[in-house]
Amino acid sequence: MTDPRGFLRIPRRAVPPRPVEERLDDWQEVYAGQALLPLVSEQALRCMDCGIPFCHSGCPLGNLIPEWNAYASRGDWQAAAERLHATNNFPEFTGRLCPAPCEDACVLAINTDPVTIKNVEQTIADEAWARGYAPPQPPQRLSGRTVAVVGSGPAGLAAAQQLTRTGHTVVVYERDDRLGGLLRYGIPEFKMEKSHLDRRIEQMREEGTKFRTGVDVGGELDAAELRRRHDALIVAVGATERRELPVPGRELDGIHQAMDYLTYANRVQEGDYAAPPVSAEGRHAVIVGGGDTGSDCLGTVLRQGALSAVQLDINPEPGEARPDAQPWPVTHPKVYRISHAHAEARGREGIDPRLFASATLHFEGDTAGHVRALCLTEVEPAARSPLPGTERVLPAELVLVALGFSGPEQGSGLMEQLGLTVDGRGNFARDDDFAALPAPAGGNGPGGQGSPAGQAGRTGGQTRTDGVFIAGDAGRGQSLVVWAIAEGRAAAAAADRYLTGSTVLPAPIAPRDRPLVA
Repeated sequence: MTDPRGFLRIPRRAVPPRPVEERLDDWQEVYAGQALLPLVSEQALRCMDCGIPFCHSGCPLGNLIPEWNAYASRGDWQAAAERLHATNNFPEFTGRLCPAPCEDACVLAINTDPVTIKNVEQTIADEAWARGYAPPQPPQRLSGRTVAVVGSGPAGLAAAQQLTRTGHTVVVYERDDRLGGLLRYGIPEFKMEKSHLDRRIEQMREEGTKFRTGVDVGGELDAAELRRRHDALIVAVGATERRELPVPGRELDGIHQAMDYLTYANRVQEGDYAAPPVSAEGRHAVIVGGGDTGSDCLGTVLRQGALSAVQLDINPEPGEARPDAQPWPVTHPKVYRISHAHAEARGREGIDPRLFASATLHFEGDTAGHVRALCLTEVEPAARSPLPGTERVLPAELVLVALGFSGPEQGSGLMEQLGLTVDGRGNFARDDDFAALPAPAGGNGPGGQGSPAGQAGRTGGQTRTDGVFIAGDAGRGQSLVVWAIAEGRAAAAAADRYLTGSTVLPAPIAPRDRPLVA
């Protein structure tokens, strides 16, 4: 264990980001070049190695946090990397992108500051790559089974790596021209430089995973035909059906979906454009939506040189303390949080760029049909109904709609071609858990008694179409990167059991598992 009195004598100190003025002048990561050591090793000493480590329950991957904290505190990066990778395929992603619900579940968080778990995780991952402790792990033998994975986001990549390492031949199909899904085109470079993604994909290639980009499964490639070519198929296409803002004036030029805008900005960093087709330079920007995507848009418009930037959040401003109705450790509390983009927008004046408890009434345009203003109103917190007399107008020459996603993309062809159904939330339906179900009747073709499913029994996480599994946001709905990786690992375990009759692969979550919210 770590120092038994470390949490008493060492105060929490997170790794500091680069100065705002410096990072707004480039697209490098917020922490680029900042020294992680020896600060992180000292911070790991604050871990109490609790008898019941509730930080495990705060993380859907079940990360062995006290164990790798102990190794990190002693500078044993090889052992720390082994324990970290035992539960997480991509800790360099989660260490940069996850909001760290594990820290809210830390026992220290009851009455003091939690361990800087996220910083420790990123440091272990980065040290593992720097020191050669993350080599490819190709299988010792092949199973003779083939699996198609549709989608190369974190869920699809995690499922593919797990199945490849256990001996199956895996092919990942991606509709875009590059691999990574939203990791590639939805996450700004200043949050995670794409070199981390490229490095991990190269590792997977060396392990034997095959990749096919520019393939629209459900469109140009029939999904049913793809299923017939392989012994199993995992659908990990994410939840990309965007929510709209149905208010008067939505049709005006200059109003864009946030994900289109972020994709343009990321393609500039990839070298596809010299300048983005949609830019905030010299414009008053308004972002409608208070979530992470909205925050990513905020950081992007600031780097593009917006004249002003405002983010609208329909939710009331939360307090700084955990509410009694959101008890520790089972809930990720809704408290006042400041992202790096919020800090950048606050500037020297310290004014929060967010307008809480605010909703859009309509847009106003100029004679050329371009948006010039947004009319908003304050709302009653519970009912979210407009409060009369609170209307105001904001200058808005670029409006970004960041209201989240309602489920997998409609009209992709996957649902019809694979016989999928949707649940009450608009996501692809699947079995309730990863326990075995009765084997379906049939012949010797796909789904019959002579198929792997007929021999091993239907497995949970599977759809009602034999041998087809759903992983990630496509089945769960929009969620965090850590849940996507857990979904991919669980789907891989289900597919492996389907193919072989048993599995040693971990299944950290079941489809019905959800983070508890008040």
